Amino acid sequence: MEKIRKFPFVLFLLLGISSFSQSPDLARLEFTYFPQSSSDNSFRRFRAQLAYPIELKKGSYLVPGLEYRYVNFEYEDPENFQTNDLDHFQSYTPTLGYTFEMNEFWRYGMEGGVKVASNFSTGKIINNDLIYTGAVYFIKLKEDDRYYEPWRLILGLKYSTTTGFPFPLPIVNYYKRWNKNWSYMVGTPKSNLKYYFNEKHAAQAFVTLDGFFANVQEDFEVAPNDPENNKLASSISMTVLLSGVGYEYSITDHFKFYLYAGNTILNDPFKRS
Repeated sequence: MEKIRKFPFVLFLLLGISSFSQSPDLARLEFTYFPQSSSDNSFRRFRAQLAYPIELKKGSYLVPGLEYRYVNFEYEDPENFQTNDLDHFQSYTPTLGYTFEMNEFWRYGMEGGVKVASNFSTGKIINNDLIYTGAVYFIKLKEDDRYYEPWRLILGLKYSTTTGFPFPLPIVNYYKRWNKNWSYMVGTPKSNLKYYFNEKHAAQAFVTLDGFFANVQEDFEVAPNDPENNKLASSISMTVLLSGVGYEYSITDHFKFYLYAGNTILNDPFKRS
């Protein structure tokens, strides 16, 4: 199966203020488009995210959230199996987070959720559509006016029933702005080098992980014409390592427009089980 490569085009429009998790957005609208230059294959995704922090006491918040994703995967290459039910996928992810200040610099956060991700070919939700996730974070911040060079360190563990590992995976992310015009971020899922033209405009070079996972409700044979191969496929995934450049425009302090373009370094378009 040929891989989708070459010049993915990613468009971000989001509204956000800082929160305790790796995603700093309280509301987000995003459109992603990955064309394949050598064929009609393509991958399109629409994503909407909303979180609402509820202050319990000073420095302590309960954060319910909801994320919706719609994926249109157009695969036109000839295969031995039917791809009619493999072009539209949706996911709904309600989450609940909690965060509080441990001291002047350190903040603790935890988050749990359940994702329903499927092609919904049967028209209903089944057990295999459910994905459970959980994460804990420790965040050290020095980002106020007292520090000329603001920085942020995130340490954490994240577990998902789709990773294939029976243990949580580590999260490490470090950000620093070392002068008025330059900052960098190193870690997962994104690393970047950013240049600030002024308070409104910025450009960046980045490397990031992206992708999706969903259940296929009606399992199908991977090689129906091969009697010696009776393997069934029950899920689909796409894991992509991207590199590129981006532009950021701050409409207000908390409302930003992003435009990214780049190329895939590595991708794994299907997971079969």
